[in-house]
Amino acid sequence: MAKEVSGQKIIEVFESFSPKNLAVEGDKIGLQIGTLSKSVKRVMVTLDVMENVVDEAIEKKVDLIIAHHPPIFRPLKTVTTDGATGRIVEKCLKHDIAVYAAHTNLDVTKGGVNDLLADALGIKDTAVLAPTGEEALKKLVVFVPKSHANEVRHALGTSGGGHIGNYSHCTFNTEGKGTFLPLEGTDPYVGTTGELHEEEVRIETVFKASDEKNIIRAMKKTHPYEEVAYDVYDLSQKGEEYGLGRIGKLEEETTLGEFAERVKRVFGVSGLRVVGNLQDKVRKVAVLGGDGNKYMYTAKFKGADVYVTGDLYFHVAQDAMNVGLNVIDPGHHVEQIMKQGVTDKLTALFKDENILCEVFPSEEDTNPFHFM
Repeated sequence: MAKEVSGQKIIEVFESFSPKNLAVEGDKIGLQIGTLSKSVKRVMVTLDVMENVVDEAIEKKVDLIIAHHPPIFRPLKTVTTDGATGRIVEKCLKHDIAVYAAHTNLDVTKGGVNDLLADALGIKDTAVLAPTGEEALKKLVVFVPKSHANEVRHALGTSGGGHIGNYSHCTFNTEGKGTFLPLEGTDPYVGTTGELHEEEVRIETVFKASDEKNIIRAMKKTHPYEEVAYDVYDLSQKGEEYGLGRIGKLEEETTLGEFAERVKRVFGVSGLRVVGNLQDKVRKVAVLGGDGNKYMYTAKFKGADVYVTGDLYFHVAQDAMNVGLNVIDPGHHVEQIMKQGVTDKLTALFKDENILCEVFPSEEDTNPFHFM
């Protein structure tokens, strides 16, 4: 039976998908308004937290807003209701709506904003465009009775353990003698109180450090012992690279003009800006959601035929033209693709966790621009 949960639990589940440690240094992420120490039944996902979005949340009786763009990005000197920011804060507090922001961690994470953009454009075999770090790895060693070894191995694999390259559920297993003496007052799953017991399987698996809570929780949930014997080790080798943007290839070569039309159609924009000759052939594509000006040369260095990003500066556009890099700027707002993407991800995670909580995307438009 599904259960109601607190805001802390909702965010714990969300951060299993988009952990805070992936955010760039100094990013304004996390809880920004309200409290998570309450029951949460309705979650709304939005790109921006503007006043019309908060009004929508009030109307739909939302308990928690998960946003990509932090509503409080610069320090507030005052909070007055004469301005939009003050009214946003006031309305959220008055109606007990918590606001949580996941910014660059949602850009970086696998399945996050940049993967959603790349998938929508049909970019295949993607790699990170601008690395920001490498995933730390750990190893779990747990001792399990033979009867439950398969169940525990499966739980570890489905929660992220044992992923090495294109392989999952990788473990190493050794049968051995694990003696223990159940003392008075215990209720051992195997063995008898006051008698030594043997026969166990030692299971070893590697996992991403960011998955540790999920791994340990899954292991304990399926392990039959009252007291689980396990060890966690830090590993010197690093896991896969993570970072901002993605770069990969289209299935078939096309022209810059044709690809620009695809960008318009996929993201539902009525206009965009293009740098380059519309007849140029393009196949290798770099994409970075939001403001990607500082990574223009990175896209060029990595061999992109075209770079899709937002908020392109005039002089950066000239520099791109000078180095022979085609650029398409469909605007910052195409990141709204995260609304449905995060909704789908959370819906699946809530189902896995047996959590009773409705999640849906905001329907309000927060794009300040119109093409004439």
